[in-house]
Amino acid sequence: MDIQPFCGWRFATNDVSKHIAPPYDILDQADKDELLAGHKHNIVAIDLPHVPPKELGPPEVYKTSATLLEKWQKRGILQQDPEPALYLYEQGYTWAGQTYSRRAMLSGVRATPLGKDVIPHEHTFAGPKADRLKLTTTTKTQLSPIFGFYNDPIGVVGKLAEAAGPEPEIRGELGGVTEKLWVVKDPKTIAEIQAALASVPVYIADGHHRYTTAMNYRDALRDAGLIDAEHQANFVLFALVARDDPGLLVLPTHRLIEGLSKDFTLEKLRDALGSFAWAKCPTLDVDLADADAYLAPHGKGAMAFVHGEEMWIGQLTDPQEMLKVAPDHCQAWRDLDVAILHRLVIDNALKPWATDDFKVRYTADGNAARDEGRRKDVSLAVIMQGTPLAAVEAIANAGESMPHKSTYFYPKLATGMILKPLE
Repeated sequence: MDIQPFCGWRFATNDVSKHIAPPYDILDQADKDELLAGHKHNIVAIDLPHVPPKELGPPEVYKTSATLLEKWQKRGILQQDPEPALYLYEQGYTWAGQTYSRRAMLSGVRATPLGKDVIPHEHTFAGPKADRLKLTTTTKTQLSPIFGFYNDPIGVVGKLAEAAGPEPEIRGELGGVTEKLWVVKDPKTIAEIQAALASVPVYIADGHHRYTTAMNYRDALRDAGLIDAEHQANFVLFALVARDDPGLLVLPTHRLIEGLSKDFTLEKLRDALGSFAWAKCPTLDVDLADADAYLAPHGKGAMAFVHGEEMWIGQLTDPQEMLKVAPDHCQAWRDLDVAILHRLVIDNALKPWATDDFKVRYTADGNAARDEGRRKDVSLAVIMQGTPLAAVEAIANAGESMPHKSTYFYPKLATGMILKPLE
């Protein structure tokens, strides 16, 4: 990675709780309205001009975002750091009764073709990229960081913390997560970090569409002869988290399957999945907030199937079944719980009961998934284990993409802690 400091824009207040927002792609209109009701200067007013952000919106909404950003800057609602800096970003949170702290470095990372210095694990889609590109072109600003993880050779975040002051410049709270930011301008520390990470790749955890958008924006300016190789448009705003940070949690995304015919039963599904081993759960009244803690004792790949008042643990016992249905994928891909679920269960075993109303929904809440699986209008809930970080790396290194909704990096990064100018 080629790391670069930058002169970030941030809200001119110590407490940014009412100004920051979750990432744009998990918000709907009701979420936007609620955030703006809390404060009219919430970053969502700029970062989410079009709802849902799955396709290009009307030109005027992006112009409004750019006008609003410029107005906030001129009025001092946002202020720019006068010197290039790296930023230490810390999130504190509780998950399944345990308290965590996750630290990241916010910096510019040189945009390079995917696969060497910056390694993806997901497909991207044209609609979201068109929306983000229009927003980037009009605001000339990267409004939210891409979430990346990397192998840390020297304890980069620790070096950053040593150079930072004891108290953060800004702090806030968002959805029960505490957010803190320090500004590090020390040239010696910055140079040491740049040298240490020069040959270290970063894996994209969240933000594939934004990264591709940043490259497309940079390429358009470069091809038009408007920028040189050191222009800020060459560098993408990343939140870089060391892969061994104990606060780097990858949660499962559970599946809620609707639209199965009324004659569907778990007994019939078990019969259809002869390559699975099964164990009946004596009760559904268990805490599934930490689904990994509940399922891990049953072994790798174990997942819970809930239908009505029954819950069974299923686990593939014959890996040759995945080789038959996915011969073109690498072994790491075939070993994924979500790949097994979709290829063998959803795409195959459930076909006899799939109606025209068949669809799959997603939730990261294990207890909510269990409760929905008991409802008559939800045919089946499948509660998963989280995808190991090593599996994400292995699949990314193989140049493959993971199935949709394979990972849920928790907590999400806040938008609005720092903005990166592209001029």
